[in-house]
Amino acid sequence: MNEKNKTKIKNAVTDIIQAIGDDPERASIQETPARVATAYEEIFSATGKKHFEDYKIFNVDENADMVVVQDIPFYSMCEHHLLPFFGTVNVAYIPQNGKIIGLSKIPRLVNFVARRPSVQENITVMIADELQRILNPKGVAVSISARHLCMEMRGINKSGLSTYTNKFSGVFSDDHELKNEFLQQTRQK
Repeated sequence: MNEKNKTKIKNAVTDIIQAIGDDPERASIQETPARVATAYEEIFSATGKKHFEDYKIFNVDENADMVVVQDIPFYSMCEHHLLPFFGTVNVAYIPQNGKIIGLSKIPRLVNFVARRPSVQENITVMIADELQRILNPKGVAVSISARHLCMEMRGINKSGLSTYTNKFSGVFSDDHELKNEFLQQTRQK
């Protein structure tokens, strides 16, 4: 994020502080606009970026039956209220033609997709689509469990609710036993 945009955020946050009836010159919040601009630079770091590029493909002699990385923590911002939602992601794929991705790159892919204003449904699909684009595996499965502060802090004001989303492609769509194995292995609650 460039300095011009950081200044826009600082000014907007100052306006918000004034609009809610607080004093932006009050000692304990004088630095809040700058802190928010710095935080937003990180929180929205993937905004405008179309594809995940921070990965390496490896070739193996024999395909694994299924590769699963589970309980990947993520944090994102609801595009409707600009409030956080957070939870865990489970990702699986069935390799094809001996192509695999470095395991540490899957959590980085999750981070990349989550670092923009979005909704859980889109994040689920984007993770699956990017993994499909990168590897062209036989199938991809993604499940997300998340809590949404836009439901907990406002609106229905109910805490502790979880929302679940799934995306299955390729053999995970066609093979119900494989889909169930993924869901059991990741213990979707």
